[in-house]
Order: sequence, then structure tokens, then C-alpha cells
Amino acid sequence: MTAVLLVIHLILAISLVIVVLIQRSDGGALGGLGGGSFAGLMSGRQSANLLTRTTSVLAACFMATSLLLAIMASRSSQPTSILDQGAAPAIETAPAATDDSEPAPPPGVPVSE
Repeated sequence: MTAVLLVIHLILAISLVIVVLIQRSDGGALGGLGGGSFAGLMSGRQSANLLTRTTSVLAACFMATSLLLAIMASRSSQPTSILDQGAAPAIETAPAATDDSEPAPPPGVPVSE
């Protein structure tokens, strides 16, 4: 279920970026590409309204899938973050030397056998 929702979320994100870039802005953006591709289909005002509505719907769907993914991740029983996994396991160190022939290794050095 999470994988399907993640794919839908990705498609919505890409669609939202494309629709925002198609809109004509003061800076030009990509709205000028194609020589007015929407000119024969509908007037400038109608296309602007359509793109604005499409952007709003895509943004609402994107936010809804974001919330659903966050809820599903919080209900997951397995830790998904390094911080949720707890402390790191202790490093086994060599025991202190009993005779004076060989000094003990410094603390934190793993034991090699």
C-alpha cells in the first residue's frame, strides 16, 4: 500500500511541477514555448483559469498524499530512522593485561583473535 501511495505521490509531484512551469508568469517561464499552444484551444483567460484550477487540485492531492504517507510511517512498527534504533552496541575491548610483558591496548580498540 505504501509503495502504491508513494508512486502516486511522485506522479503528483512531477505533474505539479509541469503545470506550474506551463503557466505564463511575468518572467516568461515555459508558458511561451510552443508559440501559444493554448491559443487555438481556448482564450488566454480560460487557459489561465484552467491551469490555476489544475494547480490547486494537484497541490491539494499532493498535500493529502503527504499526510497519508506521514501517518503510515508513524504507525510503522519498525524503526525507520537511525535515531529510533537506540544506542550503538558496545565495542568489546581486550581485558587488562595481568603480566607486565605485554601492555593492555588502549580503550575502544576491538579485540583481535
